[in-house]
Parts: sequence; structure tokens; C-alpha cells
Amino acid sequence: MSADGINILMYHQVGPFRELTGAMRAHRSTYCRVDRFATQMAWLAGMGYAVLSMDQVAACLAGETPIPPRAVALTFDDGYENFAEHAWPILQRHGFPAMVYLIAGMIGQPSYWFESDGRPTPPLMDAARIRHLRAEGCDFGGHSVHHLKLAQQETATVRREVAECKTILEDVLGEPLRHFCYPYGSHDIRSVEAAAEAGYTTATTCVRAIATPADDLLTLPRKAVSHGESLLGVLWKMHFKNTAKVPPIRRAQSHA
Repeated sequence: MSADGINILMYHQVGPFRELTGAMRAHRSTYCRVDRFATQMAWLAGMGYAVLSMDQVAACLAGETPIPPRAVALTFDDGYENFAEHAWPILQRHGFPAMVYLIAGMIGQPSYWFESDGRPTPPLMDAARIRHLRAEGCDFGGHSVHHLKLAQQETATVRREVAECKTILEDVLGEPLRHFCYPYGSHDIRSVEAAAEAGYTTATTCVRAIATPADDLLTLPRKAVSHGESLLGVLWKMHFKNTAKVPPIRRAQSHA
């Protein structure tokens, strides 16, 4: 694979999910088996992949630094407690950076939105856990205030969800928040412009493609890692499935 793009991988929960039952099966992309996650991370380490932080992703895609060969970034949506329990120790073992996107208005609460699907509602990390992981080197970004599909909201709500998320999480972390993720991948030009106005450096989507310097930093594509995918399946996504099926939403001037 040439050094002209970055595979930004998207995870949600990581845990001992041996078999999915009921409604969980319909949402496979929000579960990753911890044993397979461990295998994936060991492969990245053993094969010399360059695992980048989102700050490094931004610098590479903006042309400030070269993109290294086999560049990868690891992102985790929603901020589940099982990230701290299962994923973070594995990441620490390999010295890998990770970006966890937090729902600012639901810190320390159950994942209530699962109720509509009839799924269990695992807890989200509380503020103490978040600060502890940050002290250990974990990176955090915003994932809105209430985990709404932004493209379906009124403009005032979109702006509030994006901007207030930043304000709340900066208070929790005690430092600037530079990165955002659109809940459900739902975004339109209004939400992208809201992210720009709020001062985010990057924002990620659920568009399935490799991230390249041609992308707007506020509409970066990612590749989802789902429950039960073997290492070969993940590698196939990374190295062969690199074309988005939908045109990206772009601001008038990318990286502005």
C-alpha cells in the first residue's frame, strides 16, 4: 500500500462478545470481540504499521508532514466503559494512540439510545474515568451533546449540539478539544460548517474510504470494524476496499 492515504478505523464497543443475540445482530458494527481486537492490534504492531493520533492525521492530510507507509488511526465512538476495561490495556501494551469520541451530555450514563432497538444499554465512561485515561495518554474528541442525527435536526439544534459539545468536554478535560465525530455518520453542509465555526480541526464520518489529502479535514472517511470480522477481513477493508460509494460533502475551501 502506498503512503498516499490513511486508514482511519472505526470501533464502538470492545468486549467478550462471543455471539450476538437478538437485536444485537442487526448492529454488528457496534461490537468488536476483544480477542479479535487483540489479534488486530498485534498484527499492526508486528507488521510495522504507523498508528497515528488524530493530530498526526490532521498534520499529514494538511501537507504539514509526510504520510508514512501503512498509516492507520484508531477511533472509538461513544465512550463506552468497556473501552477502558478491554481495549485500552491492549492499546497501551503496543503503545498505540487512540481517539475516543465522547457524548458530552451523557457522560457516566447508560447508552439510552440502544433502548429503541431492544439492546442492552452498556454504561458510558464517567468524568473520573475519562480524566484518568487522558492522564495515561488516551485522546478524546466530541460526539455531540445528545447523540442526535444532525442532518435531521433544525439548524439551531445542529449548531448547539456541535458547539456545546466542545464547551462541555473542554471543561471536563481541562484542555482544548480539537476533534469531532458526527453521530451515526449523519452530517450535511450545516453540520460541517458548524464544526468549522466551533473550531474543530478534524471531524470524522461513516463514509467508507481511505482518508487522503484530497479530503476536507471536517469530513474524513473511516472504515468500520464489525463483530466477528477475522484479521483477513479487516486487512481486506484496509488495503482493497478504498472507494467511497457516495460523494463527500465539501466546504467551499477544504482545510480552511
